[in-house]
Formats: sequence, structure tokens, C-alpha cells
Amino acid sequence: MLTQRKSTKQKLMLNTVTSLLFEITTIVCGLILPRLIIRSYGSGVNGLVNSIAQFLHIISFLDLGVGAVVQSALYKPLAEKDHTGVSNILASAQRFFRRIAMLLLAYILVLIVVYPFIRGDFGWLFSALLVAAMSISYFAQYYFGVVDRLLLIANQEGYVQYIAQIITLVLNTVACVIIIRLGASIQLVKLVTSIIFLARPLFLRAYVNRHYSIDRRMEVVGEPIKQKWNGVAQHVSYVVLTSTDNIVLTLLSTLENVSVYTVYHMVIYGIKQLFISMTNGIKAIMGELWAKKETEKLSSVFGMTEFAVHAFAVFVFTCTWKLILPFVSIYTSGVTDAEYIQPLFATILILAHAIHCLRIPYNMLILATGAYKQAQNMHIITAAINVIISVLVVSYYGLVGVAVGTLAAMVYQTSWMIIFDSKNNIHWPIRNVLKQLLFDALAVAGIVGATWFIRIDAANYLEWVVYAVLTAAISGLVVLALSLIFYRKQLFGALKLLKRRKKHA
Repeated sequence: MLTQRKSTKQKLMLNTVTSLLFEITTIVCGLILPRLIIRSYGSGVNGLVNSIAQFLHIISFLDLGVGAVVQSALYKPLAEKDHTGVSNILASAQRFFRRIAMLLLAYILVLIVVYPFIRGDFGWLFSALLVAAMSISYFAQYYFGVVDRLLLIANQEGYVQYIAQIITLVLNTVACVIIIRLGASIQLVKLVTSIIFLARPLFLRAYVNRHYSIDRRMEVVGEPIKQKWNGVAQHVSYVVLTSTDNIVLTLLSTLENVSVYTVYHMVIYGIKQLFISMTNGIKAIMGELWAKKETEKLSSVFGMTEFAVHAFAVFVFTCTWKLILPFVSIYTSGVTDAEYIQPLFATILILAHAIHCLRIPYNMLILATGAYKQAQNMHIITAAINVIISVLVVSYYGLVGVAVGTLAAMVYQTSWMIIFDSKNNIHWPIRNVLKQLLFDALAVAGIVGATWFIRIDAANYLEWVVYAVLTAAISGLVVLALSLIFYRKQLFGALKLLKRRKKHA
């Protein structure tokens, strides 16, 4: 199947480093282009671009969580070097995703015709051409890109696709900066982006064909992907939570508000993804302990994980709250066609994403113990809360309205997971969570009090970085001091756990 070109340790190191580099590259490139688009074409066009991107993202509904199941199904035949088994799974997955690609093509054609009528701000032809230009890479991804990516990740070669993503992100940023400076239309800019991103699945296909013995045309025997439909509710809920705000703003508010939302979401979501990447591997440890029925050790690991996630989330998101408005002020300096300084909206959105991160340990335990079915209704209700509240209040409160919808959904989901874990699996006591939440409140108050004297009045990025470093240093000391007082055992245990998780990443 594959020659052992690299050891497991080497793969781990490559996966860890390239994953982190990818997240950083995504954040940096994600900051460069939107500002350039806003300055060159206006907030309305930036809002239009992000609105279309969200409408195209809706197609990921059709994945129905099957991608994660395919990846899990590949572990055993890869470990056993079962060429036929791997080919059978990939052939079945390829057939599934090609059907999605055909549905995507039909959806794109409908979107090209209908979307300009949904948002008629720029005329039918302008919007239709933009939809067509942006859709090419989406189609390529589902036609033949997903399966190769899942195979590489399952075989611990995720670094191959991370490197491909980093290269295409950088190339796209450089190319777009050049053609925007040359005065090209936004449609041409997005067409160039699609063509560059099209190279990514082509590269992955070439790599897999060269290094793997895959029979892509084999006749599928039986159903090689067991439990294909597990996790559907969780997947749908995730897609709704990540897409609702932009779509609701598109339908019921202005494109300028979409642009403002995107700037804040881009920063906060990037920070959250970096945060989540730090927890990779812990779920595998929990799953292993659960499978071995080592409940006492599982409780210990869970307690350390809960503490570490809460402490780090408080540190990261309180610093974000202190620093985001000065950053946005610098980022959007000179832009006058929309009001980008939105303190209340920023506070609510940061709080929503912070709570989404706080749920990580409780969700890990649910996933590690395979409690998908029990969580289905919760995920459906979470999605419904977000949609209903956002739709009802966006007309009155605009950006704040959609942020409130997201916050309400996150509060419900996290609360449900805490209660579920208290009654099932390791029966984690509610009093432990309440103590942890009290620690969170004290840490937030301590950080705000200790950094109160810092009046961030940065005129440029360099000055902002100086303030950011000072804020982070003081905030870190506050969290560390409180951790040593209230969670000394968990603090040192979490440091040991971080070392152990590398074996499971």
C-alpha cells in the first residue's frame, strides 16, 4: 500500500508543525485579502463575496458527516495493509461524493440564477458571474478532492495536504494582491482564486496515485463504510451554526453588515481554530481509557482536560476581548462606508465562541464514549435556537441580533453536554463544573482588573503588538496564579497530559 518512508514519530512531528503553520497562514492570509477588497471595492462587495461563500458552504450539508466516518473506516485496513479493503472503502466514498458533486453543480446553476435576485445590490450579471467564478474550487473539492484528503489523514499523512493548502493559500494571496493592484474586477480575482485552489485536489490526486495502490474502479462489495449515517445531527448542527449568521444577515440585513460581521468572525474564528488545534489527541486518550474500562483514570484525565480548556479559554478570549476593537480600528482605517467599531456585537460574539470552546471537554467525552445517538436531539435543538432567534431579532438589532442567536445556541449546547456527562459515562459531578465556572469568573475579573491601566490607543500594528504582548503577559500571570491556588494538581497533571497526547495525535 505504502512504503514506510517516515516513522510514526516523524509523521507526528510533521502533522503537528504543518497543522499549526496552516492555521497561522490561514489567519494571516485571511486578514490581508479582505482589507484589500474593502479598500479597493468597498464593504458592500466584501459582504457580497462572503455572503456567496456562505451560500456555497451550505452544500456541505450534503456531506452529512460521512467524511468523518470514512476516515474512521480506513484505520483498520490501512493498519492491516489490506489493499482491497482500502480500495473498497474509497470506491464507495468516491461514489457518494460524486453524487454530492452533481447536486452541487445543480445547486450552483440555481444559485447563479436566483442569488442576484436575493441581493440585487450590484445587478444580476455582476453577482451571477461572481457566483460562477467562486464555485469552481467548491465543485473540484467534492468531485475528487475529499476522498484523497481523507485517505492521507487516516494514514497519518495529513502534512501532505497541509503543505498543499499552505502553498495554495500563499500563492493565492500574492496573485490576488497583484491583480487587485492592477485594477482587476472582483470576478477575475475570485476566478484566479478558484483556479489556484483547483490545483490542490489535482496535486493530492497525483500524490495518492503515485504512493498508494488504489483500484478506483473496483466494484463495491457490500457496504464497506459501516455506520455511515452516525453523527448526521451533529454535522448538520455544525453547518447551521457556522452559516446561519451570514445567511440571515444576507436575507434580512445589509451587505455592509455582512462585511462587518466577517471581519470580526475572521479574527475570532481563527483564534478559536488555533485553540481547538491545541486539544487534538485528547479525545483519543479518553476513547482508549473508556474502551479499557479504566474509569478512574478517565475521570482524572477528564478533570485535567476540563481545567486546561477552561483556563486557556479564559486567557485567550479575555485577551481577545481587550484587543479586538483596537485591532479592527487599525484594520479598517480609512474605510467610511460601514461602521466597523461595534463593542456590544464584539463582546457577545466573543462570549459565544468562548462558550463554544468551553464545551470541548464535555463534547470530547460524549464522542469518545460513542454517545452519538443520545446527542442527536440536542444538536437539532441547538441549530433551531440559533436560526429562530437570529431571524426574529436581526431586523431590530442587526449584528447584535445574530450574535445573540449564536450565544443562546452555545449556552444551550454546553449546558446540555454538562448535564449529560453528569448523568452518564463517568458521571462528572455538576459541583466540579460550578467550581470551574467560578474559577473562570474570577480569572476574567482578575484579568480585567490587572489590565485596567492599559489604555490601548494604537495607531499602527506595531504599537498594537506591544499592547497585545503586555496584555497577554499580565493575563497569563493572573491565570497562572489562580491556577496554582485552586487547581495546582490539575495544572501539573495537564502538563503531563500534553506530553502524553502526542502519542495519540
